Amino acid sequence: MIHLQGITKSFQTGSHTLQVLKGVDLEVAKGDLVAIMGSSGSGKSTLLNVLGLLDSYDQGSYHLGGQEMSKLTERRAAETRLDMLGFVFQSFNLIGFKTAAENVALPLYYQKVPRKERMLRAHALLERVGLLEWADHLPSQLSGGQKQRVAIARSLAGNPEVILADEPTGALDSATSHEVMSLLQELNADGMTLVVVTHEHDIAEGCKRIIRLRDGRVETEGHVG
Repeated sequence: MIHLQGITKSFQTGSHTLQVLKGVDLEVAKGDLVAIMGSSGSGKSTLLNVLGLLDSYDQGSYHLGGQEMSKLTERRAAETRLDMLGFVFQSFNLIGFKTAAENVALPLYYQKVPRKERMLRAHALLERVGLLEWADHLPSQLSGGQKQRVAIARSLAGNPEVILADEPTGALDSATSHEVMSLLQELNADGMTLVVVTHEHDIAEGCKRIIRLRDGRVETEGHVG
């Protein structure tokens, strides 16, 4: 599903060049549940941005679903994000003036799905994450855990091949974190491929594999258990 070989990425800061990724090799098979760990500055967020086509890379190759990503135009990259990738963020990234259902339906709007069909699918996804009765509530009326469940439902709306989760439990207490992780495990059991960036060891231990980055390189990787 995901194949990275020799990925490098640098940022220019004034007259200095900061190399963040220094030749990353990574394989994620269809149906995998992978945790990416590393200290601050290890490159894990940059790596997730490369995987999500939010950042370009300097050298190496990235194949997603068998297609090389370096040759994509900006428009094609946006279409690939919409069609193949779902995103879950630490800060939820919900739109405050839209209801839970409207937030979930947003990717379908960009896919030009008719409104009635969008809302039917949004309600079905909210039921899937246990929040159907909150469909008409605004984000300000939801707890942190409920917001993240809405965000996970939104990530599923476009029927993605892969979900990329950036610190999905970082803003939650431990009990709510485990509820959210259980939901991600359920989605994985249904066949969804997930890549989870986390600094929390217990969350990583709930994945099938853990990849540790250090100074822009893969330091270790292995199966859990």
